[in-house]
Amino acid sequence: MQLGVFSISLAVKDLPASRAFYEKLGFSGFGGNGKQWLIMKNGDTVIGLFQGMFDKNVLTFNPGWDSNAQLVPGFTDVRELQRQLKASGVALLTEAATDTTGPASFMVVDPDGNPVLVDQHV
Repeated sequence: MQLGVFSISLAVKDLPASRAFYEKLGFSGFGGNGKQWLIMKNGDTVIGLFQGMFDKNVLTFNPGWDSNAQLVPGFTDVRELQRQLKASGVALLTEAATDTTGPASFMVVDPDGNPVLVDQHV
């Protein structure tokens, strides 16, 4: 199963302070609105900083994207990934509508309570 590029989405309390901290670790801004959320990169490592949007840190996968948010040819659509997981007995917290195409997402929770978001932007 190919889930796409991985990043950690961090629930932060103070976006400017978190940005300054991760810049000291070599990350630079890559996307976002800079007010509530910011995507940062260091090489191929991607993190998202989200203020007031998530209660917990979230493991995030983006089908169809590489670490530069460029299209990956031949990727597995999020709805197919969802179907495979459901067939394997994985309970979904949220689901992508199966009668759509393009951007969609679903969320599962691992056995330790960690949210896992599969979020397709293409």
